[in-house]
Amino acid sequence: MENKSLLVIVGAGLGVSAGVARKFGTNGFKVILISRKQESLDLQIAELQKKNIEAHGIIADASVPESIISAFNQINSTYGNPDVLIYNAGANSINNPSVLTQNELLNDFKANVAGALISAQQVIPQMMERKKGTILFTGGMLALNPVPSRASASISKAGLRNLTFTLADELSPFGIHVATVTIGGVVKAGTFFDPDLIAEAYWNLYIKKDQKEILYKPA
Repeated sequence: MENKSLLVIVGAGLGVSAGVARKFGTNGFKVILISRKQESLDLQIAELQKKNIEAHGIIADASVPESIISAFNQINSTYGNPDVLIYNAGANSINNPSVLTQNELLNDFKANVAGALISAQQVIPQMMERKKGTILFTGGMLALNPVPSRASASISKAGLRNLTFTLADELSPFGIHVATVTIGGVVKAGTFFDPDLIAEAYWNLYIKKDQKEILYKPA
């Protein structure tokens, strides 16, 4: 039997990543979900299996490098090398910049940017060897339109966007496509920002490989 392509989602939850898992899973991908909470993983995996999608879960904390490295070592040894990585983890301390603490900023940056870098570094060598692969990051409009009360996330999302573009330029010659979906609103089922609709943007980036960024917002 032909091996399925492998999708890994870091920071799996019931929002955007759930829609992405459904989209890729119904198109023949095996799905590996990485999250901090077993209860959340169990729920997500059960929902995917109801749709006949092969799904597995691994507990890890995206803000802790050793945790992420261990998770990817387990994935490589148990399921094989990922074909697609989607980084969806995030943190957001709500504070104006004048009172934002150093620890809040650094902790959010670890989850929003450093974790994305560490995760990407776990799949890049194998993708370079195969001369193909896709790495997608979940971004936000705070990167373009910062808000004082969301200063930490604004800084982090800007950092993630720049990480995307620099990785894209570095890795493109090796056949690796790196891009971001910059989401311009609150994710909610039944709206323009429905997870299943947003998932189409990720799928388009995977299929077409012709953009570094999709700005997902109403026209």
